[in-house]
Amino acid sequence: MRTTIAAAAAILTTASQAHAFCGFFVGKADAKLFNKSSQVAIVRDGNHTVLTLANDYEGPLDEFALVVPVPSVLERDQIHIGDRKLLDHLDAYSSPRLVEYDDPDPCEDRRGRVSREQMAMVPYGRNARSFDQITSNIPLGVTVEATYTVGEYDIVLLSATQSRGLEIWLRESGYQIPQRAARALEPYVKQDMKFFVAKVNLKEQRKIGYQELRPIQIAFDSPRFMLPIRLGMANAPATGDATQDLIVYTLTRKGRVEASNYQTVKIPSDANVPEFVKGEFSDLYRAIFTRAWHERDGRAVFTEYAWNMAWCDPCSSQPLTADELRGLGVFWAADTTPQRWGAPGGGTILTRLHVRYDSDRFPEDLMFQETGDQQTFQGRYVLHRAYRGTMSCEAADRYREMLADRRRDEADTLARLTGWSPEMIRDRMGPDSAPPNESWWKSLWR
Repeated sequence: MRTTIAAAAAILTTASQAHAFCGFFVGKADAKLFNKSSQVAIVRDGNHTVLTLANDYEGPLDEFALVVPVPSVLERDQIHIGDRKLLDHLDAYSSPRLVEYDDPDPCEDRRGRVSREQMAMVPYGRNARSFDQITSNIPLGVTVEATYTVGEYDIVLLSATQSRGLEIWLRESGYQIPQRAARALEPYVKQDMKFFVAKVNLKEQRKIGYQELRPIQIAFDSPRFMLPIRLGMANAPATGDATQDLIVYTLTRKGRVEASNYQTVKIPSDANVPEFVKGEFSDLYRAIFTRAWHERDGRAVFTEYAWNMAWCDPCSSQPLTADELRGLGVFWAADTTPQRWGAPGGGTILTRLHVRYDSDRFPEDLMFQETGDQQTFQGRYVLHRAYRGTMSCEAADRYREMLADRRRDEADTLARLTGWSPEMIRDRMGPDSAPPNESWWKSLWR
């Protein structure tokens, strides 16, 4: 059984292509590249917050439940069942990319004017009480504040005065919770936070007909811009690799979002890489991210994308429409047209943050702040495909010299970004591929 849930929760079981872009995309590093990964979308403006919590739980649905600390008791209208396709669209739109450019014929239109700089340039539960049976107060310091059925989920809003009492209540109510649950719950109990608990209503789930559990969305006001990741750490294995990957998409109005209590850095980007990685971008990006993570001792939050969604250059997928943005909770997106400069509801800043965390390196919840920075950024890696046609001109010799220098630079860059062996890289790159000059007379009467 495989379980992956948004880090804000704990599972209680053991655009059209822009004209300025002359290359094309050949690979992406989406959230599916990483094991034990979660996706969360946060819409934030002032104190208004909308969380979209995605999970890809696999196992008996009667065992599924999740717990999310929330700042207050939520009303029924503050809870919604979302569409996974919206998160998939965000992922496709913002994931790090491999792009490919073809070198031009150095003997055509650039005769005598091809420089190394020009050619190398980078364009820019069981035996449980029923849902009705658990709605009364019980003597463990736990109060049932509200109950709802929303879509395929039965939802209970709880308050608690002691974490151990809350753990006992959950176990007695049929939730299979991790052994470390009480310790993970304690900080939120001390902060007087409430607990949003959702289970699958099997009857409703069969009636609705969805095979996968849909994302849960909650809207609330809070002065704290944060994600309670400590509770999600209770799901980590007690031995072995306890790290988890989290992709956070923030949608704000003023500027890029960063962590305020951990260092936020940009993932290495705009690097030229060898041609052989074209079919291996998944391995490449995992290695790049892991290398960067180790260099920061596993204690940094990485920015993988930051852009105003009113435009993009290049657009790796169609921009989200205002309807899609509103489906994620972007309440200021007012019309149904694709987002453009000056369009009603435009000006949504998408920031994609990637964090690999465990309890040792991330002892605190993730706290965020919205900056005024609207500078654009995306994780991008560039593959230049060498020209392989016949060449017979003065510029061809300069091109071959430039190509040899570029290949050395690409090998050095790839070794630095990934930690891969330089010898292995050079072996995979193979010999220089630029053809030799053809005999002078072959082009004489062409």
